[in-house]
Amino acid sequence: RLLLRTRLCFLLQPFVKNTKNKAYFSRYQVKFRRRREGRTDYRQRKRLVCQDKNKYQSPKYRLVVRFTNTQVICQIVYSLVDGDRILCQANSKELARYGLSVGLKNYAAAYCTGLLAARRLLQKVGLDDVYEGNSEVDATIVSTEYDKKKYFVDEVDEDKRPFRCLLDVGCKPTTTGHRVFGALKGAADGGLDIPHSEKRFPGFDRDSKEYDADMHRERIFGGHVGEYMEYLEEEDNQKYQEHFASFIAAEVEADGLEELYESVHEKIREDPSPSPKKDFSPDKSFKRKAKLTLDERKARVQAKKDAKNAEL
Repeated sequence: RLLLRTRLCFLLQPFVKNTKNKAYFSRYQVKFRRRREGRTDYRQRKRLVCQDKNKYQSPKYRLVVRFTNTQVICQIVYSLVDGDRILCQANSKELARYGLSVGLKNYAAAYCTGLLAARRLLQKVGLDDVYEGNSEVDATIVSTEYDKKKYFVDEVDEDKRPFRCLLDVGCKPTTTGHRVFGALKGAADGGLDIPHSEKRFPGFDRDSKEYDADMHRERIFGGHVGEYMEYLEEEDNQKYQEHFASFIAAEVEADGLEELYESVHEKIREDPSPSPKKDFSPDKSFKRKAKLTLDERKARVQAKKDAKNAEL
């Protein structure tokens, strides 16, 4: 009976196809390492890097914007067969030279970092006098038509074309009002030719298709941070003291944020060059302790045991 029941159960089982067989695993291809880590979107990267063959070896430049827990990093990058090359870079920790030492990863800091990277690059390639960018920050989009082509600068020089680069956001979601677009706006106002529209800037209403430039300007000058500072100071002073401790220590007040950012923009335009590297001299006085021998280790353990027995 038991044997008959086992045979019946075997016959009644549904047929299940084994898909992951030897043929499957022999054809399995491992994804790229940075894809497995979730760090590179290769579909996006291919479109940002691949250049037309009739343009020969001229590379496509990318404005790479990345955010860490403490700072904003902006880099002008181009790709070769054996890897990427960085033409110029700026990070928000450098803004301390220009008078901004707190709030180094908000929208206003992203704008300042993008502006610094743009001015530094144009100074390096000799275009800083030709393309000065938009010195009056009004959050409007500047573009011009020249030779049947659209450039995102105020005016195109006949001899020297503007420096074009494309925004590289990495794996960040491109939501409306994202800080990535603050860095983009800073670089565009700095004189770089970056294709963009107002659809992802703060102040754009998707339903009415209207763009409020004043709202975007308020973000650039840290208006949203100032409002939150005033709100917390009135409603919950203890949280204000904790949340804005670095602002209080640096004597930065909500009323003075706009003036602070204006002065930072002016100082960046005056001198965008990187700070000179400091000479590094290692401390050679430190010496590692010599490794104990087996006898010394045993004697050390015995001494500890004797000390413990003496206490008892």
